[in-house]
Amino acid sequence: MCYLMPMETAAASDPFVASLPVFAKFEGVADIDNYRPLPDDWALAAADIVGSTKAIEAGRYKTVNMAGASVISALLNALGRQDFPFVFGGDGALVAFPGSALEITRNALAAVQRWVADELDLTLRAAIVPIIDIRAQGLDVRVARFQASEAVFYAMFAGGGGSWAETEMKAGRYRVDPAPVGARPDLTGLSCRWNPIEARHGDIVSIIAIPGPSRDLRGFQSLVSDIIALAGRQERDGHPVPVNGPAYSFSPAGFDLEARAVAPAGRRWLSKLWILFLLTLAAVADRFGWTIGRFDPKVYKRDVASNSDFRKFDDGLKMTIDVDSDVLQRIENRLKQAEEAGICTYGLHRQKSALMTCLVASPLQRDHLHFIDGAAGGYARAAASLKAKVPV
Repeated sequence: MCYLMPMETAAASDPFVASLPVFAKFEGVADIDNYRPLPDDWALAAADIVGSTKAIEAGRYKTVNMAGASVISALLNALGRQDFPFVFGGDGALVAFPGSALEITRNALAAVQRWVADELDLTLRAAIVPIIDIRAQGLDVRVARFQASEAVFYAMFAGGGGSWAETEMKAGRYRVDPAPVGARPDLTGLSCRWNPIEARHGDIVSIIAIPGPSRDLRGFQSLVSDIIALAGRQERDGHPVPVNGPAYSFSPAGFDLEARAVAPAGRRWLSKLWILFLLTLAAVADRFGWTIGRFDPKVYKRDVASNSDFRKFDDGLKMTIDVDSDVLQRIENRLKQAEEAGICTYGLHRQKSALMTCLVASPLQRDHLHFIDGAAGGYARAAASLKAKVPV
């Protein structure tokens, strides 16, 4: 699970968030001493797409990604801040929030379910699970912060509570029902203005590894450290986004998805024209090295790369990385070895490109958020592969 928060506003953030330890090397995700338990009066908002596998097989993974990111956008906008922990899972999301924001969160979840149904023709299920209920099961939700760039932190979650909350949601418990027809969430900033990001080294690989039946915590921590080290053999730790950022997309499908997020039917064509104008302006300025007032497109694109969410810890290691055949083989061998020893269960999916979905409050601020997944199923297919190995 992760969140991104602007470093310059950290001092004004939620007291719990501000108290979290910070580590600067991603290897710190394996150190339980970096984590702190969520307060008892907090809760988790969970949501995912029902039947996402069929939607992916029908070629709708960009739409599925947009739906997953819309949960984060709707909740953070409704709560009026970006420092609450969240995770983007490709076909869904999880957001942690204080109990004082329960009604706001419930209303936002209901509205985003309605929007996904009306505008994307997908079914989004949702639930709100109290932390005290998770702890009653002998599980926990613990949070740490990873400093990813000058502008943002990621939060990592451990303890098994997030996974339990998702399981409860899928079983129909703690359910939040959709809002009435016509309700719309605030999805300001939600966009998908980038082309698919092609692999430069070999394959874009989405990996999920969770603790196995042996419950060997030290063994799993060692595995996580080893996988991170193996990915580190690749340029920039396997980061799939080029250091100078991705290419702008002029895809009609992308325009349509973003327009559906910001405007109801009837006013959508104006939104599409505005998006096209902004994209053209940014692309031309980028091509010729121009700046537009305080906006420098080259700096912005470099920040896009730095701020991208390509690896995280969400009750297990999740990575979408660009690796060559040698690095991938080493990673697979280590995962297989650990799985045979009962230390982990893993799922892995290869594809030739990655997708990026974004939350950008303002292009003049550097705390814009960028969610990375594989372009041909990514985390959803890796999770399906993992699930097939787990006894019912």
